[in-house]
Amino acid sequence: MDEKAAGHAAESHAAAGKTARPRVRITTRRPALPRGPRRLVVVGGRRGGLSDLYHGLLGIPLWGLLIILGVVYVGLNLVFAALYMVDPQGVTGIKPGDFADAFFFSVQTLSTVGYGLMAPASLYANLVVTLECFLNLVMLAVTTGVIFARVSKPTARVMFSKVATIAMFEGLPHLMFRAINERSNQILEAEVTLNLARQTITAEGRSWRRFQDLEVTRRRSPLFALSWTIMHPLDESSPLHGATAESLKAEQAEIIVVISGVDDTFAQRIHARYAYGAEDIVWDKEFENVLSVEPDGRWVLDYRKFHDVRDGSPTSPH
Repeated sequence: MDEKAAGHAAESHAAAGKTARPRVRITTRRPALPRGPRRLVVVGGRRGGLSDLYHGLLGIPLWGLLIILGVVYVGLNLVFAALYMVDPQGVTGIKPGDFADAFFFSVQTLSTVGYGLMAPASLYANLVVTLECFLNLVMLAVTTGVIFARVSKPTARVMFSKVATIAMFEGLPHLMFRAINERSNQILEAEVTLNLARQTITAEGRSWRRFQDLEVTRRRSPLFALSWTIMHPLDESSPLHGATAESLKAEQAEIIVVISGVDDTFAQRIHARYAYGAEDIVWDKEFENVLSVEPDGRWVLDYRKFHDVRDGSPTSPH
């Protein structure tokens, strides 16, 4: 069965809710940035500082955010415990010089628990309590906002094939790779952009990182529910026309892919990106067919073959 035609039919079939999706999770995403020895190093850039704090908190891993919040929480209580120790008689119920009592009084104040065993008794202690309660409001608002923003932010779970292939299709060499929507929902009005990034030498002899658009045979898909084979023809208008495996490596070439669309669950736009280096492109290979039809007419999508390739029709000498 022709894989591309089967892919279109399977996507329509899934839209009608008749295709069972196996739950297999493989994470092979890769940021579209230089890798290996060419990992990006920024020198002399302006740091955002506190103005980019919110953006930074949204970008770090969840475990990192929890560690930061825990350190801030404990640090604030340590600071206020030290402030309460300045006035030994300022808080009733605290044994004189007992830092642990002062610390746990701060915890109760910051969390507004108030068990009634300890209470501020002097003007100084009441002023410190007032300041701590104000900081608690600020900390609670910021923490709630950051956690809500992280939880409510829609994300894509699109898996890309580990390699891209160059093989014959309809009598012409094509660059091909696959993408699959790992969720059981659908991505509406999906579109893909494909770019070639490589080092070139200008007429003045300068080394220049050039980005060039790569046209694809099908840029938009009204419904991205299952698999999508993305193809770029290597005709005379293609920036990859005449390229070889050696020339792509010499030019430090990368194929940068961005897929975007509307998540039908969140009704918001989502993005997924990937990059193929020259070493990730295999020649004269084609992908194994992941779609088949059972005798009862059901479509079967085999995730186990998603990254597999087989020998294909040879392209022009390279």
